[in-house]
Amino acid sequence: MSSAEPTNEEIRILVVDDEAAARNALVELLREEGYAVRSAADGFKALGQVDEWSPHLIITDVKMPGLDGLALMTKLRERGDVVGIVVMTAFGSVENAVEAMQQGADDYLTKPVHFPELLVVVRKVLEHYRLRQENSLLKSELADNSGEGVQWIGTSKASRDLVALIRQVAHSDAPALVLGERGTGKKLVAQALHDWGARRDGPFVTVHCSGLDDAVIEAEIFGHVAGALPGSGSGREGAIARANGGTLLLGDVSALPGSAQNRLLRFLQEGQFERLGGTQTETADVRVVAACEEDLFGVEGFRDDLYYRLNVVTLRVPTLRQRWEDLPALAMHFLQVHAKERDKHIVGFSDRTLHVLQHFDWDDNVRALEHCVERAVVLCNEREIQPKHLPREVLHHVQSDSGDAPRIPGSSMADIEKYAILSTLELVRGSTRKAAEILGISPRKIQYRLAEYREAGPSGVPAVKSTK
Repeated sequence: MSSAEPTNEEIRILVVDDEAAARNALVELLREEGYAVRSAADGFKALGQVDEWSPHLIITDVKMPGLDGLALMTKLRERGDVVGIVVMTAFGSVENAVEAMQQGADDYLTKPVHFPELLVVVRKVLEHYRLRQENSLLKSELADNSGEGVQWIGTSKASRDLVALIRQVAHSDAPALVLGERGTGKKLVAQALHDWGARRDGPFVTVHCSGLDDAVIEAEIFGHVAGALPGSGSGREGAIARANGGTLLLGDVSALPGSAQNRLLRFLQEGQFERLGGTQTETADVRVVAACEEDLFGVEGFRDDLYYRLNVVTLRVPTLRQRWEDLPALAMHFLQVHAKERDKHIVGFSDRTLHVLQHFDWDDNVRALEHCVERAVVLCNEREIQPKHLPREVLHHVQSDSGDAPRIPGSSMADIEKYAILSTLELVRGSTRKAAEILGISPRKIQYRLAEYREAGPSGVPAVKSTK
């Protein structure tokens, strides 16, 4: 699928089941939702359909004569086919579902398949498939010629514009100024300038200019001789010398003291410097990248001539609010990174969790999102991140601002009951048993109400039955 979100008509789903009645029912129900659907009676016919039609999603029964569902999935994974796979297994055969998930299935359904649960699973797996495709495309576009280097996650217009500019100026040796709010990824941009340019094989050195005494920051950048700092019995080379042949990132450059500004200006003009307390002139070949939260022009205490030297190339890093479309891909990326670090098998986020993440005001941008996802990974012992794994402040903010629930004034009891049933079914992924427990009613009543809703209009949902 392309990076643009496809319509249902563009999504191809293959249903594989040797039971004609169950297979045809699923096909018709999915077609009613607007999906392009084909079917196959066994695993061998399914392989032919995959070669001919390239479906985005396969829904397959586990037990079939000939090539069964697990064997079909194994062949597809071995061949490298990029396709979402959902397996169906008879009620009570959960061990089959567990085995399928271990072998690479994206999700599973138990028979008889209830259509509300089917739709939830289909949408979730297709979304995960889309994110995998986007991330794969992004890696291909952003990786350098050797296939290595930093990755910028996201395909929004703001991200594409930034990446294009980085590509354009990465091979230059001119100083660069990276501007952006805290947590937007300024260091990542500087690393990309280094990794995607001619200096990629040289060192990448970072110095944070804030929070240090004037003499200490000068020594950190330019080095110092023995005795130049209190308690320093020996000299030490600075960041400029360590970055020779590569890139030096000066973080929070607006905090650079005046004396260090003078030294830096000279280095940018002449390529020469002296260590703190020393007299010997040294040279280094370094590209300087400065990062700051605010535009340096007119900042009190910051030299205008140094600003113009640093401002040869300016890159403005978008906030998360300006690249909102990237949030699902970023969240999935952070989940994969932190789950791998902790050896956890977490396949993604529940729909409700993703809704919460997308409606929170991330003032601290991408950094705060990553911390939130990392915390959720630590707490999660399930297949998906649930809202309960998120920090309290995230949940409280979204709940207090939510306008999803119908307002009581003017709503009939039937409307309120319908909303409660359908919302709870969505929360528990279509399980009538779980929904009944939450609502304090019988599963039979939920099934009865769903049949009523179906007769009344398109919000009703049927069940697909199987004789297996």
